[in-house]
Amino acid sequence: MEKQEKRGIIMGKTIAEKILGAHMGRDVSPGELIEVDVDIALGNDITTPLAIIEFEKLGLKSVFDQDRVVIVPDHFAPNKDVKAAQQCKMVREFAKKYKITNYFEVGRMGIEHALLPEQGLVLPGDIIIGADSHTCTYGALGAFSTGIGSTDLASVMATGQIWFMVPESIRFIFHGSRQKWVGGKDLILYTIGRIGVEGANYAAMEFCGEAISSLPMSDRFTMSNMAIEAGGKCGIIQADETTIEYVTPRAKREYKIYKSDDDAKYKEVYEFDCSRIEPQVAFPHLPSNTKPISEVGDIKIDQGVIGSCTNGRIEDLRLAAQVLKGKKVHPEVRLIVIPATQAIYQLAVKEGLIDIFIEAQAVVSTPTCGPCLGGYMGILAEGEKAITTTNRNFVGRMGHPKSEVYLANPAIVAASCISGRIIAPEEVL
Repeated sequence: MEKQEKRGIIMGKTIAEKILGAHMGRDVSPGELIEVDVDIALGNDITTPLAIIEFEKLGLKSVFDQDRVVIVPDHFAPNKDVKAAQQCKMVREFAKKYKITNYFEVGRMGIEHALLPEQGLVLPGDIIIGADSHTCTYGALGAFSTGIGSTDLASVMATGQIWFMVPESIRFIFHGSRQKWVGGKDLILYTIGRIGVEGANYAAMEFCGEAISSLPMSDRFTMSNMAIEAGGKCGIIQADETTIEYVTPRAKREYKIYKSDDDAKYKEVYEFDCSRIEPQVAFPHLPSNTKPISEVGDIKIDQGVIGSCTNGRIEDLRLAAQVLKGKKVHPEVRLIVIPATQAIYQLAVKEGLIDIFIEAQAVVSTPTCGPCLGGYMGILAEGEKAITTTNRNFVGRMGHPKSEVYLANPAIVAASCISGRIIAPEEVL
């Protein structure tokens, strides 16, 4: 299964092709339509209700596997309003009726794409599908992970299978050492800025190189998370010692690590010199509209958000606290800090990070996706500007269609909230 013979030539395989082939029990090739068994099927409080309606029409008495369906109310939870309460109730009752093992209620939950790796539910070599576009996050573990629609989720909950076309792979090689304050968020914003929001349409984005190998898991999750912002089907990083160290104490089942062959075929190969990449800021209204921090200019902000499935992990909070410690948020700026899971929140309390945020006059929220999608906890009014660690800055993404959203790493967001304008961390440290 490691190789495919074609016209007498042994063809190498990419990580994505190997994972899909392993689940099929045979070799697969880009462009081929396949139907595969999934390891995990994920839904949240916004997407699962639609899936439930379709699932109930089938008249089934059980889901395909009560241990492999995962439901996390995280978008409008804790309940934002009556409609959100009704949706969460619907999801809660479904989980109880079908005895879903991995249903995570408020108080035991977190933002889904931070929670599942933390809980050891997603592992290297898995095929994971989720009714949320940022399901591609788990590719950071060396898994094939991608988003689907609610009706597809209904089908998967019933059968445990999904069909799709085997994607071509694009390889992104990051050479050299990273500059100070440059992390996964900056590398992926730089990449999207180079190739555009459609630059990797339906492709498996494979990230590698010494700069990637030096990244902690938190930054790897960030990179894979935003593969969808370049149109990617998934974003994969080969599992290595860093991955194994993260997974070993968490894994609840066996897993397998896959590696691309040296002669694997790629649609395209990009090579970047990380020593030349500055911290990045994505300007409205596309994640690809990026500029290095040195070219941002004078942009006043009204709000900052540190959190989301992209940058709400403990490492992100530590970075923000490093900048905020002993300082105050600008009197004309609101800063919202959202730990991505309850466990991260608790660790931030123990480490004194929450004290730093509150003393800086930021507000700290229970885990929620809220402000990222303009749901609640930070809606922008007309003309307001926000700098945020979230993943999208489309028109109206966080509120009024005439508001503006700028994307950056946690250190830049923290520094900008101190200054009242978008700046590099060095300017306040």
